[in-house]
Amino acid sequence: MTTPPTTAPRLNPVLRLLFHAPVYLYRWGFGWLFGHRFLLLVHIGRRTDLRRQTVLEVLEYRQQGPEAIVMSAFGPNANWLRNIEAKPTPEVIIGSHRFAAVHRFLEANEAIKVLRGYLQRNRLIAPVVRFVLGRLVGRRFDGSEEHCRLLVEQLPLIGLRQRS
Repeated sequence: MTTPPTTAPRLNPVLRLLFHAPVYLYRWGFGWLFGHRFLLLVHIGRRTDLRRQTVLEVLEYRQQGPEAIVMSAFGPNANWLRNIEAKPTPEVIIGSHRFAAVHRFLEANEAIKVLRGYLQRNRLIAPVVRFVLGRLVGRRFDGSEEHCRLLVEQLPLIGLRQRS
């Protein structure tokens, strides 16, 4: 079994710009184009106190709450995750809905259920999804129960819910 990386990998400048492009769409008021598929997480840097913005894919959206389930694709040391743990005052923009959020880590069984549902809903692009997830964890990923369990141990799933 491979041990999780201790630091998030760095992206080259072209990929960084490509992945950051959706942030501009949210800034320009076009976040509604993403529906509930993606969200914009606005958080405060834990060391810099600067406002940061990260677009995350929503694995599952729950009307109750509302709550959006996302994955920390770079593991528990992803900057956005470390920031919301240090300064738990994030804001979420999903579709045209904006709210102050609280976060929680999903337990393994709930995380596996969410991941399996995500894979099922995206079965048309399943080979690509499995390939990407495999690259993130550094080993082959086939979507089986065992592989899902290993994945959620390495890449946490986080629920972002409207603050009451």
